Amino acid sequence: MTTQTTAAETPSTPTAAQAGLIGLPAPLGRALATGGGVLTIVSTFLAWTWTAEFPGDLTVYGYPGGLQVLVLIGGVLTTLFGVASYGVKGLGWLTPGSADSALKTAALGTFATAWYTVIAISTKLGGLVNLEPGGYVVAVATLAALLGALALPFERPEPEPFDPDDTGRERFRHQSRQKWNNVKAAFASEAPAPARTLPAYAEILVIAAAMALGLIVFTYGIGTEYDQLFIGFLLTAGFGFGALAKAGLVARVSAITARHRNITMAGAFAAAAAFPLTQSNDQYATIGVYILIFATVALGLNIVVGLAGLLDLGYVAFLGVGAYTAALVSGSPSSPLHVQWPFWASALLGAAVAMVFGVLIGAPTLRLRGDYLAIVTLGFGEIFRITVLNMDGTSGPDVTNGSNGISSIPNLNILGFDFGQEHQLLGATVGRFANYFLLMLLITFIVVVVFRRSSDSRIGRAWIAIREDETAALAMGINGFRVKLIAFALGACLAGLAGSVQAHVTYTVTPEQYQFAHVVPPNSAFLLAAVVLGGMGTIAGPLVGAALLYLIPAKLQFLGDYQLFAFGVALVLLMRFRPEGLIPNRRRQLEFHEETEAPAVLSKAGA
Repeated sequence: MTTQTTAAETPSTPTAAQAGLIGLPAPLGRALATGGGVLTIVSTFLAWTWTAEFPGDLTVYGYPGGLQVLVLIGGVLTTLFGVASYGVKGLGWLTPGSADSALKTAALGTFATAWYTVIAISTKLGGLVNLEPGGYVVAVATLAALLGALALPFERPEPEPFDPDDTGRERFRHQSRQKWNNVKAAFASEAPAPARTLPAYAEILVIAAAMALGLIVFTYGIGTEYDQLFIGFLLTAGFGFGALAKAGLVARVSAITARHRNITMAGAFAAAAAFPLTQSNDQYATIGVYILIFATVALGLNIVVGLAGLLDLGYVAFLGVGAYTAALVSGSPSSPLHVQWPFWASALLGAAVAMVFGVLIGAPTLRLRGDYLAIVTLGFGEIFRITVLNMDGTSGPDVTNGSNGISSIPNLNILGFDFGQEHQLLGATVGRFANYFLLMLLITFIVVVVFRRSSDSRIGRAWIAIREDETAALAMGINGFRVKLIAFALGACLAGLAGSVQAHVTYTVTPEQYQFAHVVPPNSAFLLAAVVLGGMGTIAGPLVGAALLYLIPAKLQFLGDYQLFAFGVALVLLMRFRPEGLIPNRRRQLEFHEETEAPAVLSKAGA
């Protein structure tokens, strides 16, 4: 008995194959999307509610505030992409990729932000009756823009054949999969054609503008004052970046930054150094310095996991080794050594001791692979925490004060510059945490340079070979054990360097700070999540992943007991739909998306 497969019915005309998701004529849909974007802009200058009890004061006419500003940005993007989709002369640079896909993404993001705001107002104030005309206008305008954008035609994928003997459930799954493929095709975009090379000064100006935009977005996001505004910021930033990527602008800027890597890195650190100068107090500089500590340690872990492919579940212990080492020689009254070394000496000592621990732990264990190595490193992390917990003078020698830790760690004083005091810098007042932010930024710069140089070296290529196929690498003559031990030691050294600064930032070093999993990062689970989430093997990936993993839980406090649940759901969805990470290298992206066209040339790290 033979089983026949039948192809799903295909459209008989080319116009049906290129129809939109919604059955409206394409010219009407385009006009509706563009007009909806214009009306959305107008609605942000109207009052959305009558009372100031809703945060952001959305009661003012003629002056957008709070969430209205985010909806205004989405409306501007929707309008620009809508006008560019008509092929208006002079706007071709705005959509070198796909104008229609960018328009759909922008309209969807604006709709999500606007309707979230309307629902939040109605929920908080007790019903739709609390909306002013502007609230109704923005709801209708964004809905019209989204429906019009979804009516734009696109190339539908070929339908998959199905078996006539399939059960009803199997047919339903087949139809659902086909509909989902159509939705993905509706938002898909082609890679933009290579742009003509601009003069060097013009490309540098583009890089500077991109860095300035990144600083503005980060400063706005970290400074959101209430929960609704932060969620609206996430929606606008996420869909806005997606729209720019669909338009091809992100690819164009990435090509420019690839030609000026050193200038890009210098510009990124210059923009980060300007962050404390934009703050009026230390409130957000505090978050910034902890993000940098988290990101620096994650970047060190990226050498072990991203380049060498070694799964380390106890990496936070090396951060603890550096922190405890620096605390013991910091002059703290809780330290049994009662010595005070200068910072450069304590930092080098913390890095060296962490590296020694990395070698001691790696030498007997790095002959293991995969899950077995992960279990051993997890055990090392717990052994470190339990050991420093028991070195309290009762269960063991009096070295770390047990659960009380080493407290009252003094502020750093480098060449007469007291990091605990306020200083004037370029006319701005720089507080304690801003001082440590700038110091930690220097440490991050050192770690980035080490990562970049090592990944481009002969050792870096050996790490990548081990990661891709250890057996083949050994057959080609690579000393796998020595190469992996170098990665382990270097990663531990960088974590210890970051820990030496963390000890002074937090004033106190306790065993509870260095658990495998904890609500507050950094811990081993969050560090590994930052590397995987951001993109393994890249520089920007762990930095972005660490910033998100630290910032989002800090801003989701209003969820209470459901905070970690919502956070976990978000991570699961991200890993489901973008398993390669937010900023993947090109080689890893191709592993998860085989249908993507491979580039002509890959760099040594596959970026």
